[in-house]
Amino acid sequence: MSNKMWGGRFASGPDAIMEEINASIGFDQKLASQDIAGSLAHVAMLAKTGIVDAADAAAIAEGLKTIRGEIESGSFTFSRALEDIHMNVESRLAALVGPAAGRLHTARSRNDQVALDFRLWVRDTADQIDGQLRDLQKVLASKALEHAGSVMPGFTHMQSAQPITFGHHLLAYVEMLGRDRGRFQDARKRLNECPLGAAALAGTSFPIDRDQTAKALGFDRPTANSLDSVSDRDFALEALAAAAICATHLSRFAEEIVLWATSQFAFAALSDKFSTGSSIMPQKRNPDAAELVRGKSGRVIGALTGLLIVMKGLPLAYSKDMQEDKEGTFDSLQTLSLCLAAMTGMVADLAPDTARMEAAAGAGFSTATDLADWLVRALNMPFRDAHHVTGRVVALAAEKKVGLEDLSLDDLRGIEPKITDAVFAVLGVQNSVASRVSYGGTAPANVKSQAERWLTALQ
Repeated sequence: MSNKMWGGRFASGPDAIMEEINASIGFDQKLASQDIAGSLAHVAMLAKTGIVDAADAAAIAEGLKTIRGEIESGSFTFSRALEDIHMNVESRLAALVGPAAGRLHTARSRNDQVALDFRLWVRDTADQIDGQLRDLQKVLASKALEHAGSVMPGFTHMQSAQPITFGHHLLAYVEMLGRDRGRFQDARKRLNECPLGAAALAGTSFPIDRDQTAKALGFDRPTANSLDSVSDRDFALEALAAAAICATHLSRFAEEIVLWATSQFAFAALSDKFSTGSSIMPQKRNPDAAELVRGKSGRVIGALTGLLIVMKGLPLAYSKDMQEDKEGTFDSLQTLSLCLAAMTGMVADLAPDTARMEAAAGAGFSTATDLADWLVRALNMPFRDAHHVTGRVVALAAEKKVGLEDLSLDDLRGIEPKITDAVFAVLGVQNSVASRVSYGGTAPANVKSQAERWLTALQ
């Protein structure tokens, strides 16, 4: 048999393979809540404009609420033969309220219906992710405040560069996550236009009130072009782009946690709640939660690439290719949500070894820049000359196998006779970080101020 929901043009039903490739109910049932919300707004508008009489509209609305309850309770039966969430809901509605159910689809197409449902889902999920990002920022900023003065190595090229504080390091991710929130919020603003009423592609001849449905569903306004309304998925692409950048930030942090947890670094330990063991090596304590966050970033980034490829060659308006927009988006945003939850838990439980980090902060002649800066300030030496002198001092320390602070004044004066014993005040890692008082620098006072600012803003 042909599908009763659309099959008037067809004498027979689809081949089994056609049903297999065509059906989307296996994944688009995630849109059930949004689909019913859109239908309730639509039928209320149809009633108010007189397109559908009040009695039929009331029956449809009650039927939709019944279906929503069935879906929420898990008693609703989804049918692959009915293809998608829209037809599953409409078929059940017909069973509940009879012929009146057929009036629900007046002045509407599955094209604007799915565009609406998908926008609503992305908007709802973006709001959830924004809340999770805020929670992670709070945990990071709280730990940064606690460790505003805890010294650790700063790296470039994964080589010891200059001492910084652990709090400063954590606040770098607070800043990144703040921009991630901004990207999701910007994406939300642009998607917040209602496509309902665009119908298949050209609008409708019925006297609908698109402002009413847009307002009822929390949109700022209806979309202005019916073709664009049903044919573009840039709202999903923009959300996926924000997700991909955010996942990249989480992956970078996860990589650092993996390194810090090694016995070679030993900068920090994850709690048992976010670690696993080995089936053969009893001593192992693996940072699997961090590794999985790092690994799952590939899925999030891949979803963006996949949807870009789906959309790149499609003429206006709707094509069935666009059914491929949902699985990747669902998976990507839900994966990001899971990663945010895991990262928030990991950071809350992360136990830094401050003594180990401070000891490592002085390795690799990390206060060499402080020496060069002192030569400029104290001896009025041009920086390039100071850089050269400092390089010779570093070479001498390396030859003697000692730190810069362990060289004698005579050693230093053998390279630059004007050096005084005041230089030793800048060669310790604590003095080094305390001197970095420029705005955005790692000085503990700066870190404390920035952490407190963030915690106030995040309330």
